[in-house]
Amino acid sequence: MLPFLIQRDGTWLYRGSAIKRKAMLCMFSSMLTRDREGTYWLKTPMEQGIIQVEDVPFVAVELDFRGTCGRQQNLCFRTNMDELICIGPEHSLSCDWDRPSEDCAAVPYVQVRDGEGNFPILARVTRAVHYELAALAVPGHVKGQPCLGVWSQDCFFPLSRPA
Repeated sequence: MLPFLIQRDGTWLYRGSAIKRKAMLCMFSSMLTRDREGTYWLKTPMEQGIIQVEDVPFVAVELDFRGTCGRQQNLCFRTNMDELICIGPEHSLSCDWDRPSEDCAAVPYVQVRDGEGNFPILARVTRAVHYELAALAVPGHVKGQPCLGVWSQDCFFPLSRPA
């Protein structure tokens, strides 16, 4: 195991110290993979090893939407590593919107890239960006269930049950 930890807030630690150089973080993040069991690997030209990730490795920190509102709008997220991800058929937005718990709102996640098997590499949407998404939400249905969600690239992504 390599001595890396990615905290829930997106902070990368090496041997307990935060990595502050953005260029280094972007380089490491581009070498991050996820295997068929869901384990995160850092594969550099020099070495490879498992790293710890508290939740997911990236955080969606900014939302930009283009085009007309509705089905044809294009919702794009910027991650904490300055990657631009536009949700649609290639990059989904997932949210456990149908869970029975009423304790708190479900957290949306954006698919950054594929991993191996059924474990993609994700970015957690920050609370501020989640509020921006909620402001764009419209009524819809998924599998016959009413919900609120957003459109992007002619795809509907559910966020929550209607109040």
